[in-house]
Amino acid sequence: MSDVPPTTALPSTGFLRLPAVLSLIPVGRSTWWAGVKSGLYPAPVKLGARMTAWRAEDIAALIVKLGAQ
Repeated sequence: MSDVPPTTALPSTGFLRLPAVLSLIPVGRSTWWAGVKSGLYPAPVKLGARMTAWRAEDIAALIVKLGAQ
């Protein structure tokens, strides 16, 4: 058995929920939300009263930005 979690393929469009985002960006939940609050990470989109997601395009741009650092 491998302890490596499966990677999530990044769609070119659409929305990603937090677990999918965190499988692509190696930070914890609280670190992610702190980064959203500080502007380091993109703001979420509310898809419903209790559903938050991020645009796939925003996450792809973040990955490119983090890779350039």
